[in-house]
Amino acid sequence: MNKLDEVDAEALRRTLDEATDAKAAKRLMVGLAYKQGVRVETLAEWYGIPRSTVYSWLDRFEERPIDEAIEDEHRPGRPPKLAPGQRADLERTLRRAPGAFGFEGSSWTPALLQEYVEQRFGVEYSLGHA
Repeated sequence: MNKLDEVDAEALRRTLDEATDAKAAKRLMVGLAYKQGVRVETLAEWYGIPRSTVYSWLDRFEERPIDEAIEDEHRPGRPPKLAPGQRADLERTLRRAPGAFGFEGSSWTPALLQEYVEQRFGVEYSLGHA
């Protein structure tokens, strides 16, 4: 038995027609192409993804309902350094010129933003994360 033998191609098409998320649509297109006989190696090349990712997506279609298979899995990461209220404050700040906050320049740069966040919230970011 081949991968996706038990997955309905028409259900994949219907879900693709309704998809609004680009990543979900890509997964659905990979599944449909595989069902039509396109090899994993070819799909990986077409979509610029590793073969292991193609196999992972195909396995998800076999193991879960389609609407769950196309969704990203939750990946816990480092907790945000700024609280939600601080982020909202920062978003409002970025709508104004740096001069309104005592900085020189007409637009925000990563270095200015880094300095502002450290002064305002006491949170340090490296420029790689700014």
